[in-house]
Amino acid sequence: MEGLTPKSHAEAVAVFRHGVLGALTQAQLEKGQLRAALLALSQQRFRPPGAQATRGFSVPTLERWYYAYKRQGLPGLVPTARGDKGRALALTPEQRQLLLDIRKEHPSASVPLMLRTLEADGRLETGAVSAATVRRLLHEAGHTRQALRDSSSSHTRLRWQAEAPMALWHGDVCHGPSLTLEDKTLPLRLHALLDDASRYVVALEAHHSEREVDMLGLLVRALRRHGKPDALYLDNGSTYRGDTLATACARLGTTLLHARPYDPQARGKMERFWRTLREGCLDFLGAVASLHDVNVRLWAFLDEHYHRAPHSSLLGRSPLTVFQSHTPTPDGFDEQQLREALTVRIRRRVRRDTTVSFGGEDYEMDAGHLAGRVVTLCRCLVDAQQAPWVEHEGQRIGLHPVDPVRNSRRERPWRRPHLDETAPHHPAFDPPRALLDKATGRRPAHASGEDGGEA
Repeated sequence: MEGLTPKSHAEAVAVFRHGVLGALTQAQLEKGQLRAALLALSQQRFRPPGAQATRGFSVPTLERWYYAYKRQGLPGLVPTARGDKGRALALTPEQRQLLLDIRKEHPSASVPLMLRTLEADGRLETGAVSAATVRRLLHEAGHTRQALRDSSSSHTRLRWQAEAPMALWHGDVCHGPSLTLEDKTLPLRLHALLDDASRYVVALEAHHSEREVDMLGLLVRALRRHGKPDALYLDNGSTYRGDTLATACARLGTTLLHARPYDPQARGKMERFWRTLREGCLDFLGAVASLHDVNVRLWAFLDEHYHRAPHSSLLGRSPLTVFQSHTPTPDGFDEQQLREALTVRIRRRVRRDTTVSFGGEDYEMDAGHLAGRVVTLCRCLVDAQQAPWVEHEGQRIGLHPVDPVRNSRRERPWRRPHLDETAPHHPAFDPPRALLDKATGRRPAHASGEDGGEA
C-alpha cells in the first residue's frame, strides 16, 4: 500500500508549519501562555522541506501561522506566491511585451540571443535584466520553446502501438563511439530493426558506414530469420530513401513508411532503445579489436538482458515473451521470393569487345552475337558474392570478370555475319555501272532483264 504524501511542495510546507506549531493548535491556553509558548518555539531550529540546513522562526512569524491555522485550517498555512512573480519588474511593460512578441515570432531564438540583439539595438540597457529573469517571464506566459513548438503543430500527438508483432518494424542508425583499429580511427554505426508491438530487436549490427547496402544486408538477414513485416517505418535519411529499398519493399508487399522530417518524437520507441543500449552496453565497450568484438557484445546484451527484461510498456512482460506469443500466418514467403524481390535489373549496351560495366567493374560474356546490343543486366543483392548475369529474350547468360591477360592467349572464335538466308534476293547494287549506262545511253540491265555487258 502506497504511503500518503503531500500533493505538492506548497502542501508539504503547510504540513511542516503545522508540525512546528505542534500541540499549540489544539491546546486551551490562558492569557499570556501563547506568547510564552511561541517564544520557546522561536529558540528552536527546524529543517524546512527541501532545505539543506536548519533555521529558526521569529515570534511574529509563528503567531501569524497560529492564527492563520485557527481561521482556515491547513490551507491557511500554505505559502502564497508573490503577486508580481514572473513579471520582470526591472523591465517596462513595453519591454516585457517586446520580449514576448519576439519569442512568439521566433520560437527558436535563445534568451541570450534576444538580450544581445536588444542591447545592441539600444532597446534595452546592458545588464538591465538577467537571462534567468527573462526565462521566468517567458515561462509564466507559456512562451517556452517546447510549448510554442507543440502549439504550432497541426496534429495532436498520441501514444500509439502496432496491433501485433510483425505488423510494423522500426529501422534506424545510431552513431556509436569511434573505434581505433590498427592505428586508424574509424566511425561506428549501429543499424537496428525493432518490432513495434513487442519492442523485440529483430536485427542489430555494427558497421563503419550507414549506406543503403548496409541496411539492405541487415534487412535480408532479418527477413530470412523472422519473415516479412506488414510495414517498415524509417526516418528520412539517405540510407532509407533509395530506389532499391523502395522497390524491394513493393515487391515483398511491405509498406514503406517514413517519419516526418525534424520530428524525433515520432520515433520515440527507437530513441528509447538507443538510450537503453548506450546505458547498458555502448558506454562500456572498452578496448575492442574488430567489428566482430562489438557485435558479439551487442548480441549478448540483447539475448541475456534486453529481450528477457520486463518492459513497462508491455505491462511487465519481456520483449521475447510478447514476440514469441505471435502466431505467424502462412504468406508464401520463401527464399525464391526474397531473391526475386532483391534482384536489380538495369539496361546497358554491350561494348564491341563483348564487355559491359556493372557496379564499377567490367564483365564479359561468351555470347559474341550480343556485341553492340542493349541487354538487361541483373544482380541479386541477397548474395553479394554471386556474379551478375544477362537476361535477353528469355535466356540467362552468365558474366565473368574481364581477364585481359588470359584473353591475350585465347583463340578468337570465328563468327559468321548474321545474315538471313530466307530473305528475298534483290537486283545487284552497282553504282559505277549505273553511271556508265547513263553516260553511254545504254539501257539499264534491270530494264532489259539482263545483266548486260560493258561498253
